[in-house]
Amino acid sequence: MTGLQTPLCRELGIVYPIFSVGFGVSAGPELVAAVSNAGAFGVVGGSGGAMQPDELRRRIRRVRELTDRPFGFNLIIASLEDPDAAEEDLSWVGDRIDVALEERVLVLVLFWGDPSSFFEEAHARGTKVFLQVGSVAEARAAVAAGVDAVIAQGIEAGGHVRGTTSVWELLPAVVEAVTPAPVLASGGIGDGAGIARALRLGAQGVSMGTRFVASEEAWIPPAYKERVLQSGAEDTFYGELFDVGWPNAPQRALRAKTFSEWDAAGRPPSGQRPGEGTSIGTLHFPWRDEEWPRYSPGMLIPDFDGDPDCAPLWAGESCSDVNDLKPAGDIVRRLARDAEETLAQNR
Repeated sequence: MTGLQTPLCRELGIVYPIFSVGFGVSAGPELVAAVSNAGAFGVVGGSGGAMQPDELRRRIRRVRELTDRPFGFNLIIASLEDPDAAEEDLSWVGDRIDVALEERVLVLVLFWGDPSSFFEEAHARGTKVFLQVGSVAEARAAVAAGVDAVIAQGIEAGGHVRGTTSVWELLPAVVEAVTPAPVLASGGIGDGAGIARALRLGAQGVSMGTRFVASEEAWIPPAYKERVLQSGAEDTFYGELFDVGWPNAPQRALRAKTFSEWDAAGRPPSGQRPGEGTSIGTLHFPWRDEEWPRYSPGMLIPDFDGDPDCAPLWAGESCSDVNDLKPAGDIVRRLARDAEETLAQNR
């Protein structure tokens, strides 16, 4: 058995304490199955792209065709926090979770909202609920409410960022606050040394997004993957630039065309930014076409007919450690080997 085994690994039946992030529609069945088949824990993306329950069900069942290993399902539940949201705007969250529970995924990985309304049914069906958090207070509240584990997200993370401090400060504080509940680390971790560091600080696992964006199986355009490979932490920015449809939700992305034009214009506020109100192109999903308003969040897919450089190219500071494009299974095995070697050197 690997030296990376943690109690959470044994509980979930996995070999390595490595989770791939369910980054929207781009974390599809092929990526999830490849990660799980390599001994880690793949997570299906359930947010974005106006994905209907039938499509989500198809994706989950496709993962099961490709692997008999454990995997999870990710969903952003932010709309549940909006008291002004229309009932139909809230229903899609429950609809997608209902599908995941009906299909008996092992773990719901939820983010940016109150997951308590899902605990009873999830636990009744044998599904665990993990919540990604950005503070000690949020972690304590989640564990008190009944989550099975928390993911401590540092400000280094890509995509939407709940954390406001470094993961290396947040992680040990969360571990101390919620022990014996399992804690995973997310943000700024792109290699085996980062995994080893997180485990030494008390994490029982790590959740990695940017490293798996640069995998062969990720449903992402090659140009986006190449930008990640060529970028470092200094090429990312943290802010609320992509806020159309979801305000007050900071993100980290690469400094691409939209950022550069906004920066050159003096960083004007929302409503006064260059090209605001226009479309950057159309996303051609298998289930529908969707216009992409400029400054709107989302993940690029290969079937996009606009300029990829205008889209939010989510990436964390860990892109400094991501320098090659590989099959996801090879990524998992290399991460695990390097983490084990690092831990052995520091014993």
